[in-house]
Amino acid sequence: MSRYRQEFEHSLASPDEFWGEVANDVHWYKTWDKVLDDSDKPYYRWFTGAQVNTCYNALDLHVNEGRGSQDAIIYDSAMTGEVRHITYQEMLDETARLAGVLSGLGVEKGSRVVIYMPMVPETAIAMLACARIGAVHSVVFGGFASNELAVRIEDAKPVAVITASCGLEPGRIVEYKPLVDKAIDLSSHKPSACIVLQRPQAQARMIEGRDHDWHDVMKTASAVDCVPVLATDPLYIIYTSGTTGQPKGVVRDNGGHIVSLKWSMKNIYGVDPGEVFWAASDVGWVVGHSYIVYAPLFSGNTAILYEGKPVGTPDPGVFWRIISQHKVSALFTAPTAFRAIKKEDPDGTYLEKYDMSNFRTLFLAGERTDPDTLRWAQNKLQVPVIDHWWQTETGWAICANCIGIEQLPVKEGSPSVPVPGWDLKALDDTNQEVAPGEIGSLVVKLPLPPGSFPTLWNAKQRFFDAYLADFPGYYKTADAGYIDEDGYVYVMSRTDDIINVAGHRLSTGAMEEVLTSHPDVAECAVTGVADALKGQLPLGFLVLNAGCQKDHGDIVKECVQLVRSEIGPVAAFKEALVVVRLPKTRSGKILRGTMQKIADGEPWQLPATIDDPVILDEITESLQSIGYPKA
Repeated sequence: MSRYRQEFEHSLASPDEFWGEVANDVHWYKTWDKVLDDSDKPYYRWFTGAQVNTCYNALDLHVNEGRGSQDAIIYDSAMTGEVRHITYQEMLDETARLAGVLSGLGVEKGSRVVIYMPMVPETAIAMLACARIGAVHSVVFGGFASNELAVRIEDAKPVAVITASCGLEPGRIVEYKPLVDKAIDLSSHKPSACIVLQRPQAQARMIEGRDHDWHDVMKTASAVDCVPVLATDPLYIIYTSGTTGQPKGVVRDNGGHIVSLKWSMKNIYGVDPGEVFWAASDVGWVVGHSYIVYAPLFSGNTAILYEGKPVGTPDPGVFWRIISQHKVSALFTAPTAFRAIKKEDPDGTYLEKYDMSNFRTLFLAGERTDPDTLRWAQNKLQVPVIDHWWQTETGWAICANCIGIEQLPVKEGSPSVPVPGWDLKALDDTNQEVAPGEIGSLVVKLPLPPGSFPTLWNAKQRFFDAYLADFPGYYKTADAGYIDEDGYVYVMSRTDDIINVAGHRLSTGAMEEVLTSHPDVAECAVTGVADALKGQLPLGFLVLNAGCQKDHGDIVKECVQLVRSEIGPVAAFKEALVVVRLPKTRSGKILRGTMQKIADGEPWQLPATIDDPVILDEITESLQSIGYPKA
């Protein structure tokens, strides 16, 4: 039996024993009463009764073990040209003092803190400072508009907000503070304090009594020690795609999160303590939480925190420059990044300028890796290219080629096999397993392993309804796919209305809600259409109010701007068309999937339940008028 198979089967047959052994590598103030607590099925908990601190395991432990002079984070900003090396000791000092600032502002164990920050080291310090005192952080991606930030403030009810004067994008400065001020104005919950990191590129206007300058308060701050918390206490809330006004707050607990992520660094990613690991994502997304900040620091690695893009800052060789300059062992990014690099530099000429001898492995996730991109990356880099699959809810990989256990053959189009701890099945609508190679709903048999989400923030029933109700005894991933005869998993598509834009899961329902707020729009639909660079882009279909005489082009422009304003540029909503009506079933369900197939030029069948078949001819003509299907 292969080593992977032994580990995998052990994890499913004896989860208590498997994860109990793994957990011995973590610092606990008090060990657990139970490794796996199944007393309240289907709401399983890990390491009940244990006491732990996330920040201690990320920083203090390594300093105490003699790793204080090693770099914890290398901040590399292509936007400013700045490179900063921050040791574990320096990270600990800064984090302990910011934790003291937060304590002085009334933040305590269980309090929430919203973090709305760019890609700077202070963002990681803010997260760790919250963890140090047992506060629950909620990082909101800086690309979200004020109303999206407001609903998260409304839901999390933070004592404090930590922000910066601005974020930096190619060719422009995005001022954050006005967006935060507007979000607080919109929210009925008012945080009592706001800490602002003033960056030299923009000076934020401060509100007396509420706002505090980061640099000023840190000058007089006193360091505080770690506060022990229960393993089952929440570490953070991260909001995932949901309709506007109804955020879905994924909760991550402390104990299982440390155990699983620390284990994953060696066993999935194959990196040892002291090596440099780079997750080229944003701290606002789950990848940034797990693999820019927490997992590398739990493991004693050096993490790269990069402010910039894969191309244009300044060129398509920037990834190779960072790998070479900082001696990166493994890179984790989205296939979109490599499609962008390939588009700008198809022959890989920039790669020839850099020494890549330290680089061992490329990991891709966030969306399905197309075979062309995978082959291009393999040919140019001459290292293993590993596709893997996971979700905001899971916090770490469901499926991967676990190179730290045993490197398996790569199958194009597959994120390989289930990781130990993940009992993945493909089921039909009657909860029966489908045959190998047949598409079904991909689900995970409960209990989910440590590090996955135990619930949604203040929404236990919604957690059950959204994830556990449809397949009793299983977690519904909301992805469809199949498992082949060798156990390799193929993730084919979403089974709900979430589209994947450059690795970011975005709700079409949220966009539709914004579009229907336009005074001339009677109803609408948004679907994801294929895009060679970003995987998918949203496309809007607008039905106007009867008698509307306004120019259709003007309405489309206004709708595009509306989505940009309400959800943010991250939605990448750039195109819409006006149609006479939307295709629907007799029960009134819009046939988004059929519209998507027409736009993508894929074969489609006339749905048996369609209300009026002629409407699909009208949709086809409308799409053709704006150049669909794209070549």
